[in-house]
Amino acid sequence: MIHILIIEDDFRVAGIHEKFLAKMSGVKVVGKALTGKEAIQFMKDREVDLVLLDIFMPDILGTTLIEDIRKINPNVDIIMISAATEKHLVEETIRHGVFDYIIKPVEMKRFIATIEKYKRTKKVLDVMEDVDQSFLDDYFGHTGSNASSVVKQTPKGIDPLTLKKVKGIMYEVDAGITAEEMGTKIGASRTTARRYLEYLISIGEGTAELEYGIVGRPERKYRMTNKTF
Repeated sequence: MIHILIIEDDFRVAGIHEKFLAKMSGVKVVGKALTGKEAIQFMKDREVDLVLLDIFMPDILGTTLIEDIRKINPNVDIIMISAATEKHLVEETIRHGVFDYIIKPVEMKRFIATIEKYKRTKKVLDVMEDVDQSFLDDYFGHTGSNASSVVKQTPKGIDPLTLKKVKGIMYEVDAGITAEEMGTKIGASRTTARRYLEYLISIGEGTAELEYGIVGRPERKYRMTNKTF
């Protein structure tokens, strides 16, 4: 579970962000702060994994607050959500190493996509011992040249974008997934889903084993190895 603190001086906006998060799994809003002072106190008292931060707070700029937050918890991640578009503020925010920057007013689709990417990234990093170039390319958005490379490497019948989607889903299911379940998630037949799952096994990025239920035939459950996508 990812514990999230919303630091936003407008309680209505904070409420909207909280409603967006309520639609998602694996995340929990543990608090909302209307001022920098409240945020600092909360960070001292509670466990926080991710901060959603506005720049224009009533008592301190969010860019300055980042430094104070990281003094308390150096490992906390930050997503900036602000109406600020001034070049010097955006540049300063980027230099502080935020995970993403979303300009208000926030579209729910954009918001959820950012949180989902954060969830995937955190989950992969939690099980990785070494980071490879493909993970870094995905993290930093270098999809152009990398995508063409993937196309050349995947065989006929394996679409690279669908393959990436399959991998992302598999990293989120700790208990493994069947071909039928995968087909439902990607909007494809069980046969198509099985082709992608078996391909991952063939390149050493997936494993499978039979699991026996109380009744019926045993199911073949697929899981990712600790390799990245």
